[in-house]
Amino acid sequence: MLQEESDISLIIAQIVQKLKGSSLYAQLERQAWASLQRPEIKLESLKEDIKEFFKISGWEKKLQNAVYSELSVFPLPSHPAAPPEHLKEPLVYMRKAQGSWEKRILKSLNSMCTELSIPLARKRPVGEQKELLNKWNEMGTDEPDLSLFRPVYAPKDFLEVLINLRNPNYENGDSLSFRTHLGLIQVPLKVKDIPELKECFVELGLNTGQLGIDDSTQVPPELFENEHVRIGQKVLAEQDSAAAQQYVRQGSPTALRAELWALILNISSQPEDILYYEQLKTNVIQHDLLVDSLIYKDVKLTASNDDYYFVFEDYLYQVLLCFSRDTSVLSHFAYNSASPPKSYIRGKLGLEEYAVFYPPNGVIPFHGFSMYVAPLCFLYHEPSKLYQIFREMYVRFFFRLHSISSHPSGIVSLCLLFETLLQTYLPQLFYHLREIGAQPLRISFKWMVRAFSGYLATDQLLLLWDRILGYNSLEILAVLAAAVFAFRAVNLMEVTSLAAAEAVLADLSTLKVMPLLQIFLFATVT
Repeated sequence: MLQEESDISLIIAQIVQKLKGSSLYAQLERQAWASLQRPEIKLESLKEDIKEFFKISGWEKKLQNAVYSELSVFPLPSHPAAPPEHLKEPLVYMRKAQGSWEKRILKSLNSMCTELSIPLARKRPVGEQKELLNKWNEMGTDEPDLSLFRPVYAPKDFLEVLINLRNPNYENGDSLSFRTHLGLIQVPLKVKDIPELKECFVELGLNTGQLGIDDSTQVPPELFENEHVRIGQKVLAEQDSAAAQQYVRQGSPTALRAELWALILNISSQPEDILYYEQLKTNVIQHDLLVDSLIYKDVKLTASNDDYYFVFEDYLYQVLLCFSRDTSVLSHFAYNSASPPKSYIRGKLGLEEYAVFYPPNGVIPFHGFSMYVAPLCFLYHEPSKLYQIFREMYVRFFFRLHSISSHPSGIVSLCLLFETLLQTYLPQLFYHLREIGAQPLRISFKWMVRAFSGYLATDQLLLLWDRILGYNSLEILAVLAAAVFAFRAVNLMEVTSLAAAEAVLADLSTLKVMPLLQIFLFATVT
């Protein structure tokens, strides 16, 4: 009990500290001072009167949303004596594996620099700055020669690292129950089984109304949809982040989705946010980074060739180039197992006072990175708002899909959850694919690492991302990946090679996400 109280006190202190540096704190302070001029504020009941004023004027709700937002990303409390690296990742072997992986990425980046004789960063000449500024809204028309650039890594490279991950404590005294796991991921992490997933995703039950399902057994779809829209409008009117998060667990109406997601993520386009975006844009105009070419290359290889997303090419460049310059992203490394790469001024290698983070946001883009942004372009058409939403989605969720950690929403746990679900509930299919050399994870990994972006039809992808936001978890990605295999099980049982299995699962664009999830979770024999 005392430990719980201590943990809560620690969380409160850290959240207060963080909010003190926010624009909301300054606004609240200004409002409190201004309220002193109001006749209903009495000196003898000053504290209560100001609290009441905040409640009536809506500032209390804004504060609640800010606290709720912090709690959503806040790591679980650790022992006060625990070193900072435990907050990043408690398991030493995971931290070591992440460190080794980062060295490989940096080696790849540095060798590209050396081969192409291109600096990591340079100031653009004035003429080039003017040219970039003039074509800022039509960068997609630019065709730079990127033939010599290559992605620093692709998802399949990352998968090989995860396959070789081992807990050294299990090397000699192997646990028998753990060794019965016949998948590619061989680390002993606790993942949920179907009964636990049912409990976690209870709102996805067969008797609960869902957007994205045409034939609910209880209520006619149009009646449920009309009522759901009405409740959604009420949630937006109340401006309550927690209520919005609970609401989208049953799906978000298309017309309300953009506002609901912004409310859940506590994003409101204030003038200072727009100004901050403009400053990032200025940084892009003034300085050219090597990662800019990696971003251009990635957009050209992925989104530009996608039937749904090619029209958003200009938006993708704008958002991703600004993202690479955003130093506020660095704060998420406090709870990310990864560490931002450092670069040193020439001739000062190893001297910390001459070190800078590179890129400034600490995130090196990989093949497919732009697909985290692309679906958001359907919802937000104002660049600074689109940017804020993407940044918040990244620091809450997407970073976990390309860093090695033991977190339940981390990519290692998602891979293990996927394999465990298949091996436990579809054993015949799992063993068949394993015997023919078509380990299921080799097919599904690319879906999960991209959060299914570029694989599902956009309306289905947004319904899936509704649930990611609603449950504040990425575990549903692994469940959906297993559900896809279950859906195509009959065809997969007939294949005799990895290539044939990949062909069966090559096109997911016709799949309906919600029926798949419901059937797998709530109609599977457990």
